[in-house]
Amino acid sequence: MQQEFLQKTIVQENAAFSDRPSLKIRLLAFLIIAVSGVVLLAHWPGLSAKALCFDDNQYLTDNILVQNPSWRSARRFLTEIFAPSTVQGYYQPLAMISLMLDYALGGRENNLLPFHLTSLILHIANTALIIVLLYLLFGQPWVAAAAGLLFGVHPMTVEPIPWVGERKTLLAAFFGLWLLVFYVCYARTGRKKFYAAVFAMYLLALMSKPTTTTLPLVLLLMDYWPLRRLRWQTLLEKLPLFALGGVFAIITYVSQNRTAGAAMPAQFGLAHVSLVLCHNIIFYLYKIVWPANLSPHYHFPEPLAMAHPMVLAGVIGTCILIPLLLVSLRWTRALLTGWLIFFMAVLPTMGVVGFTIVIAADKYAYLPSVGLLMVLAALLSSFCKAGHTVIKVALAAIMILASSAVETVITRHYLSYWRDSVSLYSHMLRLSPGAAEVYDSLGNAFQSQGKVDDAINCYRQALRISPGYAKVYYNLALLLQSQNKLDDAVNCYRQAIKFNPDYAKAYYNLGHLLQSQGKLEPAVACYRRAITIKPDFADAHHNLAFILVSQGRLDEAISHYRQALLIRPGDYETYNNLGIAYEAKGDFNQAINYYRNTIRLRPDYAQAYYNLACVLQSQGRLDDAVDYYRRTIRIKPDYEKAFNNLGVALRAQNKLDEAIGCFRQAISIRPDYIEAHNNLAKILLAQGKADEAILSLKTSLEAKRSPAVLSILADVYAAAGQLQQAVATAEKALALASAEKNEKLIPRITQQIERYKQAQNRPLTEK
Repeated sequence: MQQEFLQKTIVQENAAFSDRPSLKIRLLAFLIIAVSGVVLLAHWPGLSAKALCFDDNQYLTDNILVQNPSWRSARRFLTEIFAPSTVQGYYQPLAMISLMLDYALGGRENNLLPFHLTSLILHIANTALIIVLLYLLFGQPWVAAAAGLLFGVHPMTVEPIPWVGERKTLLAAFFGLWLLVFYVCYARTGRKKFYAAVFAMYLLALMSKPTTTTLPLVLLLMDYWPLRRLRWQTLLEKLPLFALGGVFAIITYVSQNRTAGAAMPAQFGLAHVSLVLCHNIIFYLYKIVWPANLSPHYHFPEPLAMAHPMVLAGVIGTCILIPLLLVSLRWTRALLTGWLIFFMAVLPTMGVVGFTIVIAADKYAYLPSVGLLMVLAALLSSFCKAGHTVIKVALAAIMILASSAVETVITRHYLSYWRDSVSLYSHMLRLSPGAAEVYDSLGNAFQSQGKVDDAINCYRQALRISPGYAKVYYNLALLLQSQNKLDDAVNCYRQAIKFNPDYAKAYYNLGHLLQSQGKLEPAVACYRRAITIKPDFADAHHNLAFILVSQGRLDEAISHYRQALLIRPGDYETYNNLGIAYEAKGDFNQAINYYRNTIRLRPDYAQAYYNLACVLQSQGRLDDAVDYYRRTIRIKPDYEKAFNNLGVALRAQNKLDEAIGCFRQAISIRPDYIEAHNNLAKILLAQGKADEAILSLKTSLEAKRSPAVLSILADVYAAAGQLQQAVATAEKALALASAEKNEKLIPRITQQIERYKQAQNRPLTEK
């Protein structure tokens, strides 16, 4: 019997590894294409999904490196090993680079199609790799395709596709499945190039998502079954893989603990860990067999004790399952080994090390399901080889097709909840009504849609469930701030800080709010605290520097601006503000250099052109200044200050008609633009065109009455010798300034009136 099995295995291996394409290979290729088409059809609605889920802000909407595709961003993803700066969690550079590339292709918060398309392509590729793997293991194209089809359309594979932040799951599975394929090739041929490929794929999988750490254990289990080559040599050959996995296990724990926190088993206790393991062992098998009520959020059972039905079912189910699997060894290695492969692959996410707020997740079973698929393929292969009649084989095929059809219907229905964020979180709450974190996320979704009352209700509900939830206070503060309820917002930020003293973003936003209220010293203290907690907080460095410039502390401000640029090198606004700081310091060459760099980074940034023109004008480089003012106006045609300054520069070049045109344009944009009125009046008076100056000022006053413009008109009347009219106009200006309580203008206009009256009483002298 054993000899017959070995002969069959050799025949299968020769067929699988033949250098010439065989009919089996062609059939396999056809089946892969057919299954891929069905998978595409099943998941097609996911391409139009608009929902953002839980941590998508870290992976997309708030991730400055993803939003600035460049080699520098990629290098930071690769080199920030022990403390990733843009994602709270473990080291996952390839997943982040993948999302960055999709962003470069046009992916945005309001255009998720590029992200979903890449994810769906990866899922189809993973389905194809599973078919190839199962074919290499069992030599049956139809069996491999059947198992691959059931995987590809299964509802539990939905989650990683529309969930942007779960790119890591698909990418890690892609490299992990290549690893398994190459390992089978190595096991069958002994060629070192396949072992090198296994090592490379393992490294890439770990760099995508380090939950693939246990893959060397999976390979050992595969050596036991179905490869049947387990011996001391096969253990020794995996030592390099175990060493690499050990390094990444350390990196994963350190990076997770530093950025988001991680809890070791001792913190929970043996009873807690045991109950979670028992719950999840049965939970995943149940969801795979009966994929109903799927959700991205499975709340921890409350209480986590035998009194809870799901926990009790998990314990009883585990106590029944394990002995049955052990007994099955009397007939086959497949059942126990396939389940162990699943268990070892899913173990890093089973809650032994705490790093998440959910007890389980569909995405965690994505790659581990390959162990159960091996069992299914083995059973189907055995069924096909056992001499069953055509009718029985046909019935098996019908069952597979019917199951895949049902799965497809459930998959498309589940995808309908991903149409937008409100729909998705509402679905989660129906299944987990006591989840404070879901209420918080639903509040964010309502807030993004402008449904303020609904958002506040969600935040309040979250706080009723979890009164010390700092993130909810933070989100509520943002909402109150947007409604201009600033005192309430300040209180909420302080509550967030109270419950989470290391909440850098809360300190930053509180500082920003205080800054807007003119409370600069408290704002500075908040920014400094945010930087202490998170030294690479670019916005905190930037805003702190902005205040320091206003306080004249220029060297310190420049230092913080430079730090912000080290963190965020492509930030054109920081370059521009550095130019302003150096200009204030009197270092005009450095200011010009930074303004030019700003323009290089952002050629349509009008403010940088304007600032550069102002510096050049102050240095007497009028031709260059005029050129940059004109560029400013081309970019921003309603920039009244640029028109006014251009007029001043042209007046200095004695181009008076052009200067007059610029002043008029500035006034037409902003009728109460005092400086432009002054400049226009002076140049017209110098040309002896007092009537024209008076007409221009009266026209502006018709558009908007302004005490300052009336004051200028009074000066023009006085310059034209119309002192009585000057006094009357100045008195109107004084009345309007008093009504507006303009304490700046009132003394000036009062002096104006006195001066005109004195001039009226002064006797004329002969020249």
